[in-house]
Amino acid sequence: MSFMAAAKVFACPFVFVALFSMVASDPDLLQDLCVANKAAGIKVNGFPCKDEANVTEADFFFSGLANPGVINNSVGSVATGANVEKIPGLNTLGVSLARIDYAPGGLNPPHTHPRATEIIFVLDGELEVGFITTSNKLVSKSVKKGDVFVFPRGLVHFQKNNGDKSASVIAGFNSQLPGTQSIAATLFTSTPAVPDNVLTKTFQIGTKEVDKIKNKLAPKKT
Repeated sequence: MSFMAAAKVFACPFVFVALFSMVASDPDLLQDLCVANKAAGIKVNGFPCKDEANVTEADFFFSGLANPGVINNSVGSVATGANVEKIPGLNTLGVSLARIDYAPGGLNPPHTHPRATEIIFVLDGELEVGFITTSNKLVSKSVKKGDVFVFPRGLVHFQKNNGDKSASVIAGFNSQLPGTQSIAATLFTSTPAVPDNVLTKTFQIGTKEVDKIKNKLAPKKT
């Protein structure tokens, strides 16, 4: 075997590993644990590690998903995250959870998770769920208690409670901090604001309609 041929053979596995790492969600961990030291104020791709001597069981515990969240918004849903911001021990582990609660008729508006695929398990109620592919195809289904549904990473998706009773799901993510971008809020409540002429041309509406949407979506003043 020539040197060039041998080089190609040995290079193939490294090319595969490189390509796989490009599509993986969070990087693989290189130690048993790396409890997030959020006080350090430094981020590279996650948080720096807390000194292991100071690690306790509290770094791996969270009880915030046991009860329904309080819904006090116009869309009728609330998400409670169990990610690295709530559980420092999730740092570098590449997983997280959330609980989403829906009032009767409540909607989790169209949004994306740029860093994770999402899988939901329905705890209670019935929901209409769906995602939209990059070829603009809607994939949707009615799900009920005990059902599971998956939303591929980065695709716009939603959940709607069409029933007259409350509903709730547990969502799993293959990222310690999946991130959420609500389409409407991202476009109409960003800081600085997206220029009105971008919004009017995108949605084929007038400035008055843009202002009306911005006022409805603006965070409530406390």
